[in-house]
Amino acid sequence: MITRSRHAVQIIDADTEINKPSVSWQTQLKDAIRTPEALCNFLGLDNSVWQTEAQEGHALFPIRVPLAYARRIQAGNPDDPLLRQVLPIARETDSIQGFISDPLEEAEHTPRPGLIHKYHNRVLLIASGGCAVNCRYCFRRHFPYQENIPSRSEWHNTLEYVHQHPEITEVILSGGDPLLSTDDRLAELITQIEQIPHVIRLRVHTRLPVVIPDRVTEALCQRLSSSRLQRVVVLHINHPAEIDEDVISAVQRLSSAGGTVLNQSVLLRDINDSVAVLATLSERLFAAGIMPYYLHVLDPVAGAAHFDVPDREAVELVDELRTHLAGFLVPKLVREIPGRLSKTPLY
Repeated sequence: MITRSRHAVQIIDADTEINKPSVSWQTQLKDAIRTPEALCNFLGLDNSVWQTEAQEGHALFPIRVPLAYARRIQAGNPDDPLLRQVLPIARETDSIQGFISDPLEEAEHTPRPGLIHKYHNRVLLIASGGCAVNCRYCFRRHFPYQENIPSRSEWHNTLEYVHQHPEITEVILSGGDPLLSTDDRLAELITQIEQIPHVIRLRVHTRLPVVIPDRVTEALCQRLSSSRLQRVVVLHINHPAEIDEDVISAVQRLSSAGGTVLNQSVLLRDINDSVAVLATLSERLFAAGIMPYYLHVLDPVAGAAHFDVPDREAVELVDELRTHLAGFLVPKLVREIPGRLSKTPLY
């Protein structure tokens, strides 16, 4: 059982209702931790140390942490790498030269609401304006979602753009997190995409199977498996401690639905900026049925400068990583540079 007050979450019994199959992913989302105080109390951290500092970052970009994810954070450890990804700090309010609100200049490549067309043969659809977890380094933490979430009736106009561009062969569902949409809403959107003859592939970029593994429902898997489109699911996992048995089960369900499952990570200071962590992450990903895909250097978004690892250091890390892993386990180290027609490899 978990008890809640306005300012705290306290574990009473380890065998909580949230772990039982009868609790839907929507309920788990609703019950996510939403204040710094609640997260600190949940993990037994001293509020006097974190409260003021965390509140400053929280005011800019609200905290949200599902309990399924929070339980993987080591209690009492303020330096836990999962905690650092989700707990706000005062440094998020610092104004750092070069760290801006739209580091990828996505506003320049939005021909229709909810559609981003930066690369020749693929477009990205903003299928949801929210996430199940608010990662502190998110490059879209300042994105104007209210202006870019079409209603159901407006999707026709947005998808008409794809109809009119036969060079587009791949549609990427992103957000926010596209799996924050209901199964029915996703099924409807997939059906509309399938009606565009020149689109052959559907890609889904999501963190929900990691932070709330129960989101990978039977209905979702059935709809994916029945699609005429090739399916690719790209997860976002930065640290091996994020992968538990529930995540592995969710990945197996996605794979059984005929999806290729990849992972992209962000290189983050004091979270995964070591060869040992990156090597363990790649091994654990592959053991779970996930192929390492990209390792992104940090996009320079305002509020996240404290996570930055310089490109030269990143290249040195990956150079050494190659000596510890088989080649197919080494993710591509890349930076996304506005205006370029693809990701830019850094080695």
